[in-house]
Amino acid sequence: MSVIYQRVALIGLGLIAGSMAHAMREQALAGEVTGFARSPETRAVAREIGLCDRICDSAAEAVAGADLVVLAVPVGAMGDVMAEIAPHLAPGATVTDVGSVKQSVIEAVLPHLPQGVHFIPGHPLAGTEHSGPRAGFASLFRNRWWLLTPLPDTDEAALARLDRLVGAMGAKTDRMDPGHHDLVLAVTSHAPHLIAYTMVGVADHLRRVSGEEVIQYSAAGFRDFTRIAASDPTMWRDVFLHNKEATLDILGRFTEELFVLQRAIRMGDGPQLHEYFTRTRAIRRGIIEAGQDTEAPDFGRSPEARPGE
Repeated sequence: MSVIYQRVALIGLGLIAGSMAHAMREQALAGEVTGFARSPETRAVAREIGLCDRICDSAAEAVAGADLVVLAVPVGAMGDVMAEIAPHLAPGATVTDVGSVKQSVIEAVLPHLPQGVHFIPGHPLAGTEHSGPRAGFASLFRNRWWLLTPLPDTDEAALARLDRLVGAMGAKTDRMDPGHHDLVLAVTSHAPHLIAYTMVGVADHLRRVSGEEVIQYSAAGFRDFTRIAASDPTMWRDVFLHNKEATLDILGRFTEELFVLQRAIRMGDGPQLHEYFTRTRAIRRGIIEAGQDTEAPDFGRSPEARPGE
């Protein structure tokens, strides 16, 4: 691979930014990678493990001279971070983000965008329940979708360059309208996370009533819920607050479906339950056939594919 950006600045040093750093180093895609995190402890860990070529003590220092800046912070912090770095961005630089919500990020970032700087929102559909600078690994994005939601006046050359970087890190790219993105992700990610948090909360309440059996005898279905519910609480708090309408819409639809199943169970309607579960089973087969998971656990990857854990 050849160098695509001379200097990439990672603002936020969690799972996604860390995996980008590993992938760019593995493929020699950046001349230099700088990094900044708000927490001194996070910066210390990043320095200790050599996550970036330089770990900076301010966001301004990290973005100075960068031709690509990646905002890898919680959705609720995007606007403040952009306001902080705006005066220090190089003319012609590209700013992108990796947030799970797009419309609210655009609204937060655009007012602070300097003239001549390109903003191309993005969202890698990849992750684990782990967070922090030690969580990243170079193969995280392989065969995963990375959605770009360019604005109507986005510079095509800047978009093509970012697309090339994303592809070189192993991801498949697609372009999507920001509002449509938020609706799709409410179905595929946001509502499932909220349901997982709720189910684990119910189990925790039951555990307090009936002892440790819920933990001791967890079956695979509940264990999957706990994996999802172990995701970063700050990130997910912000996701729900900033994708409120789409998430509430999908939760309303979920509630309606739940009532249908409740009635079928109450009425002993075995054929309806069987037909419903047959239809939903086909979704799982479709995901596997699309190459977005395998029959194996752990996000379709073997433990050997995740160094450092």
